[in-house]
This record gives sequence, C-alpha cells and structure tokens, in this order.
Amino acid sequence: MEKAVNLLKSKGIVRSSEFADQGIDRVYITRLVRNGYARRVSRGLYEYIEREITEKTTVALVCKRIPKGVICLVSALEFHNITTQMPRKIWIATERGTRIPRITDLPVRIMRFSGPAMREGIEEHQVEGVKVKVYNIAKTIADCFKYRNKVGLDVAIEALRDVRRNKLATNDDLWRYAKICRVSKIMRPYMEAVS
Repeated sequence: MEKAVNLLKSKGIVRSSEFADQGIDRVYITRLVRNGYARRVSRGLYEYIEREITEKTTVALVCKRIPKGVICLVSALEFHNITTQMPRKIWIATERGTRIPRITDLPVRIMRFSGPAMREGIEEHQVEGVKVKVYNIAKTIADCFKYRNKVGLDVAIEALRDVRRNKLATNDDLWRYAKICRVSKIMRPYMEAVS
C-alpha cells in the first residue's frame, strides 16, 4: 500500500497499467480510492486527491489517457496562448488507423492525421508531471487552415495575424508546414495580406 501511495504522490496522475508495472495489484488501487488517497477520473486513470488542479489539468488527463496523441488545432492554439477561443473539448490528433480508447468521461475531440502531417512539428512539454505532446505554433497554424471548416476560417486568420504580429514563427516555418499539410495555395493570400 505504501508503494502505491508513493507512486501516486510522485506522479500525481497514474494509469492502472503503471501500477501493474510497479508490481502493485489492482486491489490496492481500490483501497487507495476507498481510503481517500486517490480519485478515479477516467477509466484506468487515477489522480492523487491532494493534487493541485489547474487550467491544464484536463490536457494532462487526456494526454495520460491517449499517450500517443498530440494536442492540435484550437487546443494547441490555446496551449501556446495564441487564441481568444476557449475550446470546450481537448482536440487531440492520433495516427489514422490506430486504435483509440473509448472516452466518454473526458471532454475530447479526436482528429485523425497521417504521414508527415502527423509526425512533423511535435514539441514535448511537462504538464502536471505528464508528458504532453503538442504541435508547434507554425504547424498549428497550417492545421487550422487545413481544418478551417471544423475550427472556422476566422480562428485560423486570427491566429495567423497574432503569430505574424508577435513574431512567434518565421515565414519559412509557416510555409514549410503549409506544404506538409498541403494548404500552401489556401494560406498564400492570407500570408500576403496579414502583416
């Protein structure tokens, strides 16, 4: 039990598989919850009861539940503090064709990317002790133009304007990711118009 409590305190958010990797039986997870050390936040996902909750907690929980996913689109804009939009769900990209767990207890919107559009432009950050993968700013702008029908063209233009005004990404990076996402013809007029 002490080993389970220490793991929970050190990580903050723990998957049931991580308990098993440490040789901790499932019965101890139940005891952690019953004795008030842990709270079950999602299927197979537990958090330390005294852990501080922040505005990034949901991002950490979703990334813990989908470890191969990458935060994308409006959620990536919000992560980088670029947009005024507050997404109701965490937008996360997964490789097309991979199995994703069925998630009904967390606000998540899953997008399917493939090839270089999935693999390029990924940054890793630590959020509340959880490794979070998120697309960099230039890749996120290109993705927003690619999925403009889902996020809204106004969101993509506003983000491009903010990035250019604050010099958060170079034109070369923006063009590189526009080509990877195959939206260079769509982005060209906005790149020329926005200074």
